[in-house]
Amino acid sequence: KPANILVMGEGEERGRVKIADMGFARLFNSPLKPLADLDPVVVTFWYRAPELLLGARHYTKAIDIWAIGCIFAELLTYEPIFHCRQEDIKTSNPYHHDQLDRIFNVMGFPQDKDWEDIRKMPEHGTLTKDFKRSNYVNCNLVKYMEKHKVKPDSKQFHLLQKLLTMDPTKRITSELAMKDPYFLEDPLPSQDVFEGKNIPYPKREFLTDDDDDKADTGASKAGGADQSSGHNQPPAKRVRVMPPSTHIHNVQAQQQLQFSSSNIQTSTSSTYTSRF
Repeated sequence: KPANILVMGEGEERGRVKIADMGFARLFNSPLKPLADLDPVVVTFWYRAPELLLGARHYTKAIDIWAIGCIFAELLTYEPIFHCRQEDIKTSNPYHHDQLDRIFNVMGFPQDKDWEDIRKMPEHGTLTKDFKRSNYVNCNLVKYMEKHKVKPDSKQFHLLQKLLTMDPTKRITSELAMKDPYFLEDPLPSQDVFEGKNIPYPKREFLTDDDDDKADTGASKAGGADQSSGHNQPPAKRVRVMPPSTHIHNVQAQQQLQFSSSNIQTSTSSTYTSRF
């Protein structure tokens, strides 16, 4: 999800994009270890692939590709494409009616010919009871993206379609996605997301665990004293954003839009570069 995508500040790596929070990282075992043996509910709901919502037993690369498609759509439209009433809940059941309904309202209900193995999904029986295909006949990705001024004949839309393919076996791979025509047109991929843009980006100072403990201890003592006098103090912050030495002026909206569409290049395992 976007909250786990970091942009480096001042220094040699300024503008470099990195992925954080590997709490749900999964090893590819042979044979694959069932998700139920680990944690059946993974990935924040808005970015969760339909096969996960239908009880998929194994974590695959296609699940990550779907999440990338969700983020790509968010960069193109400035809003989460599969925004749901509940962003995240703690449950051992992967099935989530409201999230599936949101996906179908954008993508349409999957046709049997488009996702043949959907019948084999553990929650397929629940799906057929809860949903009627006829309720989504007028829903498709073309209509949704056109409302957000993304043309269906554009290269970005064609790539988005491949990333958000309902059938995980037909979903584009990261290797093929990197060769997509979208990445061959200007602006070309770059390791610096700020390249060519005069966008102030203050230095981030991250506190160590020891600093956190000291800050929390100090806050607890201060909080205790304040409670005795009838005042409440907000909890100590765990991360600080340090302003640069010179005054930072407000960035105009046009610069922010340019930032959203500027080039990004990152690396994860054997795959790198993305031009969002």
